[in-house]
Amino acid sequence: MKDQISGVFPVLPTIFSADGAIDSGGLANVIDFAINCGVDGVVFPGLASEYDMLTLQERKDLIAFVGSQVAGRGEFIVGASGSSLEESAQLAQAGAGAGAVGAMVMTPKYIGADAVLLGEFYAALADSAGLPLMVQNAPVPMGLGLSGDKLRDVVNSTDAVRWVKEENMPCGQRISEMLANPPANLLGVFGGAGGRYITDELARGAIGSMPAAETPEIHVALMAAHRSGNSEEVRNLYEAMLPILMMQAVFRWRLTKETLRRRGLIASAYTRAPGPEFDAGDHDELTRILVRLDQVIPRQAAA
Repeated sequence: MKDQISGVFPVLPTIFSADGAIDSGGLANVIDFAINCGVDGVVFPGLASEYDMLTLQERKDLIAFVGSQVAGRGEFIVGASGSSLEESAQLAQAGAGAGAVGAMVMTPKYIGADAVLLGEFYAALADSAGLPLMVQNAPVPMGLGLSGDKLRDVVNSTDAVRWVKEENMPCGQRISEMLANPPANLLGVFGGAGGRYITDELARGAIGSMPAAETPEIHVALMAAHRSGNSEEVRNLYEAMLPILMMQAVFRWRLTKETLRRRGLIASAYTRAPGPEFDAGDHDELTRILVRLDQVIPRQAAA
């Protein structure tokens, strides 16, 4: 079991056919593409996977599929957020069986923002998960948006918690707060929020980012520039990505899937989750954004 991880870990979307059925072939294409772009690992299922639109059995089946498709070519973090301790344990165990190196679990809303009760939840989960844990601190309404003090208390609740994914804004300030007095068992903090604040997060000591999956090669290039100390290139790549990051903040899964569809990786941009739809103007805007991105770093062609 590998403890330390870092770098670019895109959250994989769940790919559906036009009738809403799961498209495992499309998901396999996305996994292979991300790995070929040089990502350090992948995450599944998370918020960007429409995990709450999947049944428990669908999630477990897809976790097994993702693990078999990754096949050791990168690290795999399983998303084990659920509606109960038992459900999260089942998902974490499925991830352990599929080769995952850690389980990312959002602070459960059904428990509430009580650090003692949350600590008891993660400690109990650690007893049955079979994996080290990552606490996902997502903002309200998706998560609880814990304060820095409460989050630290939760991380201190069990040595099984090794990482935090900090998405409660302002994310950068909260990363600095955690790393100013890190729990002994904490190996590092990841940024999330679609990668929209990645430069600030990395500057403050984040060990990686978990963005969406539409342009993995640009995130990989940005991380390489960061690791080499080329802060100017980090900034250039980030500024080039800003238009698509802002569009993704509005359209979420639909932006990711429409981009992947245009890249020839998937046949349909269908989403089960509700949200804004593209109109003709949005399609035109995405075209302009992708053309300009190609001028910065050519998008890799699908295999």
